[in-house]
Amino acid sequence: MFDNFPRGTIVIEDLEVGMTRHLQKQVTDRDIDLFAEVSTDRNPVHLDEEYAQDTIFEGRIAHGMLTAGLISAVIGEQLPGHGTVYLGQTLKFMAPVRPGDTVRAEVTVETIDHAKRRVTLATRCLVGDTVVLKGEAVVLAPSRKFD
Repeated sequence: MFDNFPRGTIVIEDLEVGMTRHLQKQVTDRDIDLFAEVSTDRNPVHLDEEYAQDTIFEGRIAHGMLTAGLISAVIGEQLPGHGTVYLGQTLKFMAPVRPGDTVRAEVTVETIDHAKRRVTLATRCLVGDTVVLKGEAVVLAPSRKFD
């Protein structure tokens, strides 16, 4: 896994609109198998190449929520980081992620509501130059005053 900043916490008092963090991860067959086991989503489009060949994807794809989980990793580990509480997330799946693809998950601060400790984050995942997922997250950010 490759990311651009150390893990930890950026408290709301130190956040700025436009701040961004990311990580990159190659999605492996093992990742897909483990996600299927944990989530109990054993849709054959993820696990059975022969079955998946006859779908619109013409081959196996990773679970969309596995890809979305990389956004959660950036939010929970980097921006804002440890102590952040998810309040909501929208997701739009734009293209499939296949075993072996390297996904870059990016998170950018859009707005900050200091009074409510709420932060709105633009979120997206890419494989190369292709956006495979985009959305927006709202989180409760940690504060140096309260945490």
